[in-house]
Amino acid sequence: MARAMFEYTKTVLQKVSFDPILFCKELEKAVKRLLPYELDELRIWINYYIQGKPELSRCLIYFNQS
Repeated sequence: MARAMFEYTKTVLQKVSFDPILFCKELEKAVKRLLPYELDELRIWINYYIQGKPELSRCLIYFNQS
């Protein structure tokens, strides 16, 4: 089940990446829901995913708050 939540989170983030505000909100939810090791994986995935999308990079502050 936990792995399903991680994959679901990635799917949602991809779908809302057109809007930085929605992306930040969904990322904030993910930080609260996911397990610590999943957050590490998500951090790696996000860093790769936002390359070329500088408007989304400000959302990385949510990782620092966890």
